Amino acid sequence: MNRLALETSPYLLQHAANPVDWHPWAPEAFELARREGKPVLLSIGYSACHWCHVMAHESFEDAATAEVMNALFVNIKVDREERPDVDRIYQAAHHLMMRRGGGWPLTVFLNPEDQAPFFAGTYFPNEPRYGMPSFVDVLKRVAEYWHRRPPELKNQAPALREALASIDAARAAAPGEVDTSALAGFRRVVAQQFDGENGGFGGAPKFPHPSSLEQLLRAWWRTARSTEPDMQALYMTALTMQRMADGGIYDHLGGGFCRYAVDATWTIPHFEKMLYDNGPLLALAAWLWQVGGDETFRRVAAETADWVLRDMRSPEGGFYSSLDADSEGEEGLFYIWTPDAVRGLVTAGEYAVFAPRYGLDGEPNFEGHWHLRVQRPLESIAESAGQPLSTVRRLIDDARAKLLAERSGRVWPGRDEKVLASWNALMIRGLAVAARALQRPDYGDAAAGALDFVRRRMVVDGRLCATYKDGRARFNAYLDDHAFLLEATLELLQVRWNDAHLAFAIWLADQLLDRFAGPDGAFYFTSHDHEALLHRSRPLSDDALPSGNAVAAASLQRLGHLLGETRYLDAATRVLHAAWHGIREFPQGHASFLTALDEWLEPPELVILRGEPAALADWVNAAATLYAPRRLVFAIPPAASLPAGLAAKSASGPAVAYLCRGTSCGPPLKSLESLATALTEQTEQGR
Repeated sequence: MNRLALETSPYLLQHAANPVDWHPWAPEAFELARREGKPVLLSIGYSACHWCHVMAHESFEDAATAEVMNALFVNIKVDREERPDVDRIYQAAHHLMMRRGGGWPLTVFLNPEDQAPFFAGTYFPNEPRYGMPSFVDVLKRVAEYWHRRPPELKNQAPALREALASIDAARAAAPGEVDTSALAGFRRVVAQQFDGENGGFGGAPKFPHPSSLEQLLRAWWRTARSTEPDMQALYMTALTMQRMADGGIYDHLGGGFCRYAVDATWTIPHFEKMLYDNGPLLALAAWLWQVGGDETFRRVAAETADWVLRDMRSPEGGFYSSLDADSEGEEGLFYIWTPDAVRGLVTAGEYAVFAPRYGLDGEPNFEGHWHLRVQRPLESIAESAGQPLSTVRRLIDDARAKLLAERSGRVWPGRDEKVLASWNALMIRGLAVAARALQRPDYGDAAAGALDFVRRRMVVDGRLCATYKDGRARFNAYLDDHAFLLEATLELLQVRWNDAHLAFAIWLADQLLDRFAGPDGAFYFTSHDHEALLHRSRPLSDDALPSGNAVAAASLQRLGHLLGETRYLDAATRVLHAAWHGIREFPQGHASFLTALDEWLEPPELVILRGEPAALADWVNAAATLYAPRRLVFAIPPAASLPAGLAAKSASGPAVAYLCRGTSCGPPLKSLESLATALTEQTEQGR
């Protein structure tokens, strides 16, 4: 066993028995490299990554390859999910050096003196193929280049730091410059990229892009009461979710979405299932159910939430990170079927409707097997079978349950059981949205349990930690951890009020301002006292996750309006202004910032309800049943302990409502009818 045996990351532990002399990222590894005069080989991946497994089996488990690695390099292995700070730097460096995007596994060779990379790549095969040299050949050539050390190798760190800094550079907006142009620009660009037949944006490989879909739904809502509602924006959102729900990217037996599709039609996914995709997609499906009452979206939301609670929740209440793409060494093996296997599990009547529904009566679509995806509408199958639609739906559901039970007995893909604060936050938010939209209190219970797990187990000595496993919370939390948790907590407070959760939201906001704020207001990815790395990033645009700066800006605005706290409102304004030029020039890359922009231009509507929960139930339904993304509804019991600004909205009688817009509030509304009238007036005014 190498030094990784003492780590908690499942990904690092997968490599603990390699013959490679792996080190975790630590000062001792760089000191050893300096002492021995060797460069550092940095390998970054994660446990659900298919090509990470391939490279591990081909090279890292091979004694001959390990001998070369150990002789020529000091080898460091990093879990990108534990150390997104390190991964972010070297992904950007790879892009700058190689003029192409990176990915995982990421293979970078570093100067141990300053951690500057001098060569980078991703996957390298064990033998020459795919137009690439063998990994051993790369190792020998890189080591030879290092020991010849041209002068520019010694001096490239400053230039690289400058180039990395330019990626995060921001030019503050002038007074009055922030306007609606980015909202219009985003709407125009995504329409050009939209796939009108299959949904989604662009071609293969195709990713869900939930942040963009959320903004399209908001774009429709802003015009819904106008004479020209933006029905195309609603259509793009609904079609994409419908095509994903029908496609193989969705798990038709267990619920939940895979990471992306390798084709343009959503048929065959990359089979890894990540918590961070499913939280936003859960929320999106729940909102679409609110908008149109389409049963598909209600079912997808419920099945996705049920999958998370069934397969991804730890006994302590937090949520695990991911399910691997591979099982028994093969990608997708856990999910695929043959017609004969299905016939052996279901009745003849069930198979007669299940097979045409999911394509088992057609050609195989995945390496001689069948990966389930919707091929025919239920109505068409019912007509062909001469049976009522309700009967067909019941037969298919019965068959799905039998196949799920059988699949559960297979060898499972690996599950990464570390708990990440930021990814848990995305799922807490999704569950909170679904709890309200689907009227599922159990989803609210699960969301509250996960948030309490983070508060109880991942805050150590007054600091939030980024990851937790085996009883150990580790690594100072990042911008995303704080911002996403703040957003999730505000969403959960709308499901049920909890004074401790409000206090946690305030603490998170203060942590953001105290530990992460830069001189122009935009937040750094790491805290002020984080270890010194090659570069301290300040991400403004979205990547696989929403921008932490964007989520922080939107959430600080919402908390500021709720509490009447100008510190938070001013901080949000500074972030938005710092990012403005990037938002305006590349709005599709800053989709998450559009929520902050929208609610800065038109402050959110706050409905503060005071009274006993039983008395407020109808009031909550009146205010929160419909999709209204700029409306926040908080039902606060009389005994709540509140900050001064919020406490002023006191309880009187069985129930009372305060309707606020930004910093101004109307008089208390003491009847449900008056609240309904006031909400209708706000809606009719286009708000």
